[in-house]
Amino acid sequence: MAAENGEEKLLAAVRHIAKTLGRTETMADDILQIFSTFDGRLSREKLSEKQLDDGSLASDGVAWDDRLSLSSIDRTLRSLDRQISLFACSERPIWSDSADASAFLEAVDDLLATIHDLDTPAPGNKPLLERADHLLQKCMLRLEDEFRSLINRSNGGLPLDAAATGSAPFDSEGDDSDGDDGRVPVAHPVTDYDLVIDALPPGTISDLHEIARRMAAAGFGQECAEVYALARRDFVEESVARLGLHTRTTEEVRSTPWTDLEYEIARWIKALNMVFRILIPSERRLCDRIFAGLPPFADLAFAAVSRAPAIQLLSFADVVAISSRAPERLFRVVDMFEAVRDLIPDLDPLFSDQYSTILRTEAAAVFKSLAVAIRGIFVELENLIRRDQARAAVPGGGLHPITRYVMNYLRAACSFRRTVEEAMEEDAGTSVPPDPDRPSSSLALQIAWIMDVLHGNLEEKSNIYREPSLRCIFLMNNGRYIIQKVRYSELGVLLGEDWIRRQVARIRLWGSEYQRATWSKVIAVLRTDGASGSASVAAQAMRERLRVFNAYFDEICRAQTGWVVPDEQLRAELRISGSELVLPAYRNFLGRYRNLAEAGKHTKKYAKYSAEDVEARIGELFEGTGKRS
Repeated sequence: MAAENGEEKLLAAVRHIAKTLGRTETMADDILQIFSTFDGRLSREKLSEKQLDDGSLASDGVAWDDRLSLSSIDRTLRSLDRQISLFACSERPIWSDSADASAFLEAVDDLLATIHDLDTPAPGNKPLLERADHLLQKCMLRLEDEFRSLINRSNGGLPLDAAATGSAPFDSEGDDSDGDDGRVPVAHPVTDYDLVIDALPPGTISDLHEIARRMAAAGFGQECAEVYALARRDFVEESVARLGLHTRTTEEVRSTPWTDLEYEIARWIKALNMVFRILIPSERRLCDRIFAGLPPFADLAFAAVSRAPAIQLLSFADVVAISSRAPERLFRVVDMFEAVRDLIPDLDPLFSDQYSTILRTEAAAVFKSLAVAIRGIFVELENLIRRDQARAAVPGGGLHPITRYVMNYLRAACSFRRTVEEAMEEDAGTSVPPDPDRPSSSLALQIAWIMDVLHGNLEEKSNIYREPSLRCIFLMNNGRYIIQKVRYSELGVLLGEDWIRRQVARIRLWGSEYQRATWSKVIAVLRTDGASGSASVAAQAMRERLRVFNAYFDEICRAQTGWVVPDEQLRAELRISGSELVLPAYRNFLGRYRNLAEAGKHTKKYAKYSAEDVEARIGELFEGTGKRS
């Protein structure tokens, strides 16, 4: 009995010494280990049993078997604490040595297994579980640092087209260099975007996966995804910046001159394909490999990395779409619409998870916004035509600049008719009401409406001419030009043959009005039914009519020789129809005049023009020379 009491006192003294000298549990455990080597009575088992007896490791009511188990876990935690503390305090990267990395991961695995053993509602578990959780926090902090370090050491190998920032955007064949890091490998310009690049070395990806797996098992998967995102985000944003794109505010985009903005749009289209077809898919692949078997965290990391560059690119397109609707912007906006349209099918599988699906929605919204912009530009073209008021008559009734501008613009717009039609249908909510006499597509209706607005504008402008004949010439010139532009382009397909026939009929009507306004009074003078009475009286009356005819004819020729009819066919038709009206009446008049005995003596004196002369003078009309009205 006395021996037992003596042994208990010895054990108590040893524990007291260890507790006094050991500033940490690890140091106290080391001191006990040293004592156990000197005396068999001071074995670790006896010391642990006594610790359990005095409640240092367990509360009252803990079964003896449980105490033995907790004692074993306590020893495991102490051993793991020593191992992990060595790694956690090291200033050298653990993954600089594969053996160290393996040993550290093994310690983490053992710690996780120990925590799993303690994760049951049993008496005595709580103090050990708190120690284990504290040790786990230390492990996770170091794993985060190692994870970040591995990514940062490997960043910079993705060969995007960094030559975009140079003087020859997207065409550089040389190498780029960085003043801080030395030579940076850069790929030649990409034309085939159907490729995915491994952004990190396979060995690094494997190491990162092992770390991610442990962090996820420890309940730190989200923290791991955040570390990944922070480490990769700068690299991704730098890659986008290398393509020549930088974040721009709405005000900056709107204030940029259009010529400069056109250049930026061209860069944007190429950057859009580079980012959404190469850079972001490569990040998706990288996330899937690093977080293999951990889909929520792979999706979370991918969304965090890709959101900023995706939103930056899409926001630029959205700002362009809601900015000025000036007609000259149509062609670049259509280019942007096509780029986004072609991209959207690839975005469905790329942004299919819950975290990045918003990017798919954003791309669809930008696509819609560009479609609205395209229709808005056509509406602005209508307004431009309406605002173009008549200020001065076009000399000689020639082609008006607004006609030339609108028709050439529409022909150019229809060179990519399918795309514009698609944009119109996308924005079908504001389509022009259908007309049964016109083609049914939204673009056809829009262009037919613009043509109506143009015709109305030209008719208003024609009123500036004082002579009705010149007004008709002006309308015919512009109408014929419109028909020619429509007939030999995609406009003819959109507007249809019925529309062309209606325009031809309008020109014929204006032609008839011209003939009446020009030649009706001439034809009236040449009528012979009023020349009755005696020969001398009739001759006198006819001589007066010849004088009036000469005056009218000279006036018409003098004026209309300076008028302009650029279209050769129309010019010939007007001359022929004029000759067909005047020459029969004039020949008949001269024949009747010569048959009068009194007049026949002086035919050449009063008949200034022969029939051939009249025909020749009419053939000189509309040459654009002489005096213009």
